[in-house]
Amino acid sequence: MENSISPSILLTEDDDNLGILLKDYLGMKGYDVTLCQNGQEALKTYDKQSFDICLLDVMMPIMDGFTLAEHIRRKNKTIPIIFITAKSMKEDKLQGFEIGADDYIAKPFSMEELLMRIKAVLRRTTPASTNVIPNKYNIGKLAFDYDIQTLKTADKDIKLTSKEAELLKMLCDNKNQTLERAIALKTIWLDDNYFNARSMDVYITKLRKYLKADENIKLINVHGTGFKLVQIED
Repeated sequence: MENSISPSILLTEDDDNLGILLKDYLGMKGYDVTLCQNGQEALKTYDKQSFDICLLDVMMPIMDGFTLAEHIRRKNKTIPIIFITAKSMKEDKLQGFEIGADDYIAKPFSMEELLMRIKAVLRRTTPASTNVIPNKYNIGKLAFDYDIQTLKTADKDIKLTSKEAELLKMLCDNKNQTLERAIALKTIWLDDNYFNARSMDVYITKLRKYLKADENIKLINVHGTGFKLVQIED
């Protein structure tokens, strides 16, 4: 994280091992995480501290995640809430969104997918003046400004569509690492179905064409997994 102020997370998870694993992982990624093991403990903690986002397990003892979210929503209408749960039924998801969830991730999930979802929610909900997510990138000889959706080359400015900008930002945030197709699809298109996958392939082709302005920048396919933005050193 490039901002000196770490985003604060209220994390509820009654599984000790998973809770500690999530807390340690997100801590390494620059977040300030407070872990609670049940909804009642989390509500008392919420009343005493200030948080930027809540990650709430649904199935918890004493007070479940949905009930906790309802209490939090009465106190704060805007704080982002992501439900983390083993329940993936459509009805459960609808209940979560009706309560006021910003996102919903079902177990089992990858740490990378959770991180992407947190970043995406904060990007949507945090005012630009305090946004902790970097929005300007140098890609070799190219300059990408996410806020105004432009990619500047040596001789022209390329105006990007919203999805092109979202996809390029995710690639930049994961430079030299593989960006999984499923994560990109669920984050940007909200669904990884066949038609959205074909749509993303079209956007990848367009971005690859734009990035040719610097011959040392490559957008490569990682077979069966996703894509990787790499810079070849001279």
